[in-house]
Amino acid sequence: MTTREEARALVLRMQECFNTRKFDEAADLFTADFVNHPLGAIGIEAGMDAWRMIVAQFPDMRVVAEDVLVDGDRVAIRSSVEGIASADSGARPTLIEIFRVHHGRLAEAWGITEGPDPRH
Repeated sequence: MTTREEARALVLRMQECFNTRKFDEAADLFTADFVNHPLGAIGIEAGMDAWRMIVAQFPDMRVVAEDVLVDGDRVAIRSSVEGIASADSGARPTLIEIFRVHHGRLAEAWGITEGPDPRH
């Protein structure tokens, strides 16, 4: 069983892999049958492809954890998004994700982005 501290550290490690562009290291953090609900995909390849596409468009993008909540096998994280030029408001987008942890790995994810869309 994964402890609260281990679950929290797992999600923060995933963010670190994104922020440092060490995508290959992130592969060990996910189960083989990882379910990515926002992308409608199983496995980590769709997520890794999405990471590559977004950093190609926004090379300075990073996510910064603001809140991390752990309840049982679920980890909810609210993150601010930096390195993206926002619309006129200057407000940063916010990423809200929920992960299910299974045997010390990320097994399932849900997520939404709030705030200005940097692509428009």
